[in-house]
Amino acid sequence: MRRREFMRGASVIAAARALGVPGSTLAAEPPLETTKIALARDPTICPAPMYVAEELLKTEGFTEVRYVPMDSDQNIPQLLSSGKADLSTDAAPILILGIDAGDAIVLLGGLHVGCYELFATPRIRTVRDLKGKTVAISQLRDDRHALMSAMLTHVGLDPRKDIRWETHPADESMRLLAAGKIDAFLGFPPEPQELRAKKIGHVLLDTRTDRPWSQYFCCMLTGNRQFVRKNPVATKRALRAILKANARCAAEPERVARFLVDRGYTTGYDYAVQTLKELPYGRWREYDPEDTARFYALRLHEGGMIKSSPQKLLAQATDWRFFNELKKELKG
Repeated sequence: MRRREFMRGASVIAAARALGVPGSTLAAEPPLETTKIALARDPTICPAPMYVAEELLKTEGFTEVRYVPMDSDQNIPQLLSSGKADLSTDAAPILILGIDAGDAIVLLGGLHVGCYELFATPRIRTVRDLKGKTVAISQLRDDRHALMSAMLTHVGLDPRKDIRWETHPADESMRLLAAGKIDAFLGFPPEPQELRAKKIGHVLLDTRTDRPWSQYFCCMLTGNRQFVRKNPVATKRALRAILKANARCAAEPERVARFLVDRGYTTGYDYAVQTLKELPYGRWREYDPEDTARFYALRLHEGGMIKSSPQKLLAQATDWRFFNELKKELKG
């Protein structure tokens, strides 16, 4: 081995030890199939570990780390399926919808629990009270529509006929909620933080704390199917970097919030700090990604949002081996 290659390898192992990855682990692993990786760029707060992981990915041996923006008419499952990005994270329900639609993605694990909060006007006291009422979403068949449909199905309502759906940008939905012109709105950070600060509506359901939603991952790790199949070593190392970034988000919310603002992922530092402190990033080992995928697939199937059976979706588009190995390797 040339001296330069030896020194580069030694530096990577030293840096990995400083970040809590045993040097023996890296030394014993086969080499990366590729040193290039592309992650989806979604300028929001909750997928912070994806962005914090940039330097950790380089520690894992990746020499080129790119963040790929989505087109205006494209969601993350579609971006991954196109091959423009290799890995990403997104809400479990929209990933399930993507798999059912034929997107070439595979679910790999979970990131954290609880991003969304359902806000309602004072006259709405339970989710069942939404029957015949108006709920605002960004667009049909997006993450909010999918999750809201799962919530409705869970309490015995039919999202296809029991709800009046209206599509508005999030800012407009919050104004309509404040004016009482809609009955409910499913908020995503930093919207819940802003709604609480302005005392608009009340929290009808919080996915961080209210069961059964608090028992399942919200955001899940997912990859382009071909990339995962061709690059198992690279996939595992990338997931390791992202899961270690999870711990950093839990331990250093102020520093991570400043990073997100400086990089343009969000504009409000205070709301970013609040979100990072509220989301349980450090507890990913406590939840089961397969249970999450099955739960949401069942709810969405019952609500007519997907056609494939949950059993078929789990058999064809999940691969938990890397996540399960990392649960054992990255001790809390």
